Formats: sequence, structure tokens, C-alpha cells
Amino acid sequence: MFDSMRAAAAPVDGHGDGDDLAVRTPPTRAVVLVTVAATVVTVVLGVLTGTAVLLLGLLVFLPAFASALCTPRQTALVSTWVSALVVVPVALSGERVADRVVLALFAVGFGVLAVYASRLRIAREGALVRLWSTAAAMQRQILRPLPLLTDDVLVDGVYEPVQQDKLVGGDIYDVAATPWGTRVLIGDVQGKGLAAVGMAIDVVGAFREAAHREPTVTALIDSLEAAVVRHNDYAEQRGEPQRFVTAAVLGVDTGSDVQLVICGHVPPYLLHEGRVTAVGAGTEQAPLGLADLVDEARTVSWFTFPAGATLLLCTDGLTEARAPDGAFYPLEARLGGRVDITAGRLTRSLVDDVHGFTAGAQQDDLAVLAVRRAPVRVPE
Repeated sequence: MFDSMRAAAAPVDGHGDGDDLAVRTPPTRAVVLVTVAATVVTVVLGVLTGTAVLLLGLLVFLPAFASALCTPRQTALVSTWVSALVVVPVALSGERVADRVVLALFAVGFGVLAVYASRLRIAREGALVRLWSTAAAMQRQILRPLPLLTDDVLVDGVYEPVQQDKLVGGDIYDVAATPWGTRVLIGDVQGKGLAAVGMAIDVVGAFREAAHREPTVTALIDSLEAAVVRHNDYAEQRGEPQRFVTAAVLGVDTGSDVQLVICGHVPPYLLHEGRVTAVGAGTEQAPLGLADLVDEARTVSWFTFPAGATLLLCTDGLTEARAPDGAFYPLEARLGGRVDITAGRLTRSLVDDVHGFTAGAQQDDLAVLAVRRAPVRVPE
């Protein structure tokens, strides 16, 4: 099933990895050209103004610029070149000996300091690259790269934490292929920061374990509830605030009907045959972590998910995005013109659209998933 889509669903890391964070420096040829150009400009101005020695003194600061951009070897090349240009003309000039010595010492001393500064910069950038590479590897374990493919569905989407220096935020998602069909999770942890990330890790971990253990979606939800409660108990012991998690969980199998449990989360939208339909609206139940505040047990609602249809899941980073005038993003209206495009293009176009709507001001973590139903296989 889904054979025609399997090639298109090869893992693509939409979050970046360490290979994209390698320390980059300008090529040596470019460094040489810039150094020679600066030298030519200085010499020409010196000849025209009759102050060649003084202008050459300005080249003393060129290695400092090189140290901020170049490798230690490239910086040493620039420093040696500048030292020669400054020391030789000064030694042959008619200026006082003290002036010649001071200028020469400045040239050599600045060159040595520039090489040392370049070595420090490269070492720090290398440590930062290793740190980000580790964080990217951890993120791939917490939030798996999209798209994700099972025998029942293709799930594609976009994930953007509001703090771009953090690879993981409070929004979560996951997909599990189980003996009872495919389970899909999308959720949003209350609050932001590292504490919210900790809760997100616990919920995703609980989902991955319980999705393969629990035969019913309601039992899976109970396991997620227990994970949130445990996390809050530990948080209380540390004097940290307790948090709840909004979530929506799908259970999709080979049948035409799909199970859905909404725990205080944004209801999904079904896109099929040119129509956009909100599903699950009115069946919202208590967020994860707040089950003790209500008397009713969580229940499953059912809806028809036809072959070839797409189900859009998102967090409130999309539905509560605001324009500069305060208007909320009209998700249902914007979906109307995107009914018949692929799952990947659907989510990417929505995120690009909301960025334009808010004038680029992202107010919250953003997760958008498009769940594409497997087409019916025609018997051969």
C-alpha cells in the first residue's frame, strides 16, 4: 500500500543537522584578493597624498578583520604580508627611529594577536557546531523527521519552534504503526522554555511505548494522562509549576472510519473532494493532566476518513496567529484554496501563508501535520 508514495517519503530532516552547521571560512584565494586590493588602495592613496608611511600604518588593523573571518593560517598569511609592508618601508623611511620601531612593533604584535584570536574563534565555533550537532541528533529522536509513512497513512508537515535557537519547543507530534493500525499524536505543552520541553519529551516517550501496548485509543490516552501526572508530581517536588498538555490522537486502520480523541486541542480539518470539514468539534475533552477535574471518562469519537482524503492537524500556533491589526489567522478559509494539493505542499504553503499574514512575527511554536489517507489498492 502506498507504493507510489514510498519513494517520495524518504526521510527528510526538516530541522537541520550538524552538517549544516560546519565552521565556514572564506577560501584562501578570496583572502589573498581582498588583502592585495586593500594594499593597492593604500599604496595608491599614499602616493597621491604623499603620506605612504602613515597610510601603511592603517594596514596594521587588517589582520584583526581577518581573525574574525579567516582560519589561523589565512590570518597568519595576512599578518605576515602586512608586517612586511609596514616594517620595510618604515625601516627605509626618514622618520625618527622611535616612530619606526613603534610602528613595526604594532604591525608584528597585532599580527600575532590576530592569529591567536583566530585560533580561539575557530575553537569556539567548533564547540558550538558539536553542541548543535548533538542537539540535532537528540531532536531527531524526540521529533522524528517528516514525512513519516505507514501502511495506512502518509504524514507530512512543518515544525517551527518560536525560539529559533532551540530545535525543540513545546509542540509535539509522533506517528506509530501498531498491530491495531496507525496512531497519530499532535500536542501542545502549556508554557515555553526548558520545562515545557521536558514535559514534551515525557509525553512523546509515553506515546511511543503505549501505542504499541494498548489495544484501544482510550487506553493510550490514559497512559498519556498518567505520564503528564507523573511529570507534574516530579515538578512539584522541585518547586516548579505544573503543566497540562492539549493533544489530539488519531487511530487509523484499513477501515473507512477513524477514531479521534481531542484533549483540549484544536480540532482537525478533513479535506476531500474540494470540501473542507471540521471534524471532532464539540467533542473536546479535558487536556492531559486535568482529568481529575472532570467526572466523565474520556471517550472516542468516530468519523469517516475516505481513501485519498487529507486530514490537517495543527497546534494553536497556527489558529491563534495574529496579523498586525490583531485579527486571527482564518485557517478554514485559507484551507479552501488548498484542498487538492499534496500533503507536503499543503503544510508548507499554510506556514508560508501565516508568516505573510503575521508579517513574519511568529508568536508561538508551530506544528502542522497533513495526514494523507492511503488510496484503495485495486486488485490485479
